[in-house]
Amino acid sequence: MGLEVNDNDFLRQFEVEINGELAKIEYALQERKVFLTKLTIPESAEESFKDEFIRAVLKEIEEKNCRVVPTSPEIAKFLRKHRMIYKDLLPVGIRI
Repeated sequence: MGLEVNDNDFLRQFEVEINGELAKIEYALQERKVFLTKLTIPESAEESFKDEFIRAVLKEIEEKNCRVVPTSPEIAKFLRKHRMIYKDLLPVGIRI
């Protein structure tokens, strides 16, 4: 199934609508690196939604051939938990 993630480059955020509300991950783009800075999930979303949303955004970034720099604590925690799956998305020298 997968989520339909919208890359709103004007507002610099990945978005997905859930229960009529907007979940978003704000980002900054610099030299083919995407700095994921802030995660906002509606309270009405189920707990499992957060991981699904982060996975969908990481897939989107991977398809653009960019690297990920997680500055958001929640996203860094997710990447630590799934280190082996996403290690190739991190820039050389970045430790999470």
